[in-house]
Amino acid sequence: MSVLVVGMSHRSAPVSLLERLSMDTELQEGTSAALVERPSLSEAMIISTCNRLEVYAVANAFHAGVEDVLTVLTKVSGVGIEELRRYLYVRYADAAAEHMFTVASGLDSMVVGEQQIIGQVRTAYVDAAERGTVGPNLHSLAQMALHTGKRVHTETTIDDSGASMVTAALDEAMGLMRIEDFKGKKALVLGAGAMSSLAATHLSKRGIDGLVIANRTRDRAERLAGHSREAGVPAEVVDFEDRSHAMGGVDIVVSATAADGFTITPEDIAGPVMLADLSLPRDIDDAVTDIDGVHLVNIEYLHEQMRNTTNEDSRALREAEAIIDEEVKLFSSEQRVRGVAPAVTRLRRNAAEISGQELQKLRTRLPDMSEEDFEQVERTVRRVVDKLLHAPTVKIKELAAAQETVSVEEVVTELFGLDQPAVSVEAQRLPLPEELRGKEK
Repeated sequence: MSVLVVGMSHRSAPVSLLERLSMDTELQEGTSAALVERPSLSEAMIISTCNRLEVYAVANAFHAGVEDVLTVLTKVSGVGIEELRRYLYVRYADAAAEHMFTVASGLDSMVVGEQQIIGQVRTAYVDAAERGTVGPNLHSLAQMALHTGKRVHTETTIDDSGASMVTAALDEAMGLMRIEDFKGKKALVLGAGAMSSLAATHLSKRGIDGLVIANRTRDRAERLAGHSREAGVPAEVVDFEDRSHAMGGVDIVVSATAADGFTITPEDIAGPVMLADLSLPRDIDDAVTDIDGVHLVNIEYLHEQMRNTTNEDSRALREAEAIIDEEVKLFSSEQRVRGVAPAVTRLRRNAAEISGQELQKLRTRLPDMSEEDFEQVERTVRRVVDKLLHAPTVKIKELAAAQETVSVEEVVTELFGLDQPAVSVEAQRLPLPEELRGKEK
């Protein structure tokens, strides 16, 4: 049984396809359940964000596992298998672990070093665990990935590269507006989830004079507005149905609702405005850009900008990669040790059964032996068995952890703690063949 990753991201697929594969919490629940019902899969969790859709599963066979994942994805998304094959990437075993650690650390993100993804990985894991589709394999993988991501953000300066998709969008928005901050500006934030909250926070950090919050559930909008006011930024709440009217009094609109339909269309716009769409599927109709003075930054736009940006290698990136490499080796070693544990258990159980059977035979053959004497013999036999098995069981785990190729002789020597055989370097003189003796000088 090994971990399998089947997915696509901003690096491999167009935004239009990522939109079709995007999953809300309810769809993820149904998809995870469908995955673990497949014959080759026993565990599953799904990471679905603006930039990626990845299925992490435990498979008993590589090819069968890939086909089972593709079958489920095709059924839930309506995207054909052949189209999926063109854009999907697959990772298996150690490569799957390395990929998840890289994702959780923010190194596979569109904005390298972004911190939001580690929270998304944690949420995906917790949700899958609550649904019962995560078992011991994905549990240990996710825990180690989160630990690795935390190490990368704590022990390196990778955070300086970029905080999140939100910061990238706001950077682009300020560039298009030709401003250095949002002082003297007002913003409308649509939505009250994690992305909207992050947008409100970063707008505040960049000097926004005031926020207007609109969300389908007004209570959540009120809570977000309250947090903003506590941070010293004036904020008001309007009903979601009144968002078009509210747009007339703001300079920038950030939408992050993941609604079924558009939150903003050309009919909602009365004048020049900067729009930022952080949702997948998209919240804002692309047709708004046909209106003079209207600028739109969305995930597709950011993808294009990032493709045209050359990121130079940095010390922080190299340090982050070194941490990931270290943690992947540790995880792989622990997995191999865990893999041999059942064999070690069987070895000890068999030894106990055999010694027990032999002691029973001895008891039958020596019926006059006192109970005290027999107990002494029994303790002696069990001590001998334990001592004989101690070195092999320890060495089995050490050899599994090291994953080194060794000969049969080396295995026997290591397992049973034998002394290395002395190697003689003295050459033995052999008699020459009869036909050559006459030529010997």
